[in-house]
Amino acid sequence: MSLAFRKILVPVDFGEAAETALLYAKEIARQAGGELHLVHVREDPMLLGGWSALPAGPAPEAGEEAVALRAQLGRLLTPEETTALRADVHVIAGNPAGLAISRYAAEHEFELIVMGTHGRGAVAHALTGSVAEKVVRSAPCPVLTIRHPTHRKMAIERLLTMP
Repeated sequence: MSLAFRKILVPVDFGEAAETALLYAKEIARQAGGELHLVHVREDPMLLGGWSALPAGPAPEAGEEAVALRAQLGRLLTPEETTALRADVHVIAGNPAGLAISRYAAEHEFELIVMGTHGRGAVAHALTGSVAEKVVRSAPCPVLTIRHPTHRKMAIERLLTMP
């Protein structure tokens, strides 16, 4: 069994945690000679009480929002990275906190998902759960979650001060 992940998916919400995860994903893809795919989940306008009336899939490419999001994703990579990592960007419709990311990973046979985790507090986590946690539970492949350095430092401090 090879642990060289050749097809890597990075969910991007344009936050700091996703930016940090992208740094890790680029390096993993470089070392493995793999390809890198960035995906942004656009809220599905057909969501009804958390359930989508449509299956998760590519967002309509027409429309200013989808075009703008693809361009924004593309700017996260240099032209050299895009070429070297055979990178591509995708915008899909769905519920980011639902199964859209895992379903997309399954449909396109990704071997690894690298995503940021926000490190929210216990109350926020209890109320809403974590997108990263939901992906970890439902993904068809390994998921590497990356904490933003600020949250990592706070977690270490908490652990070291616990009785």
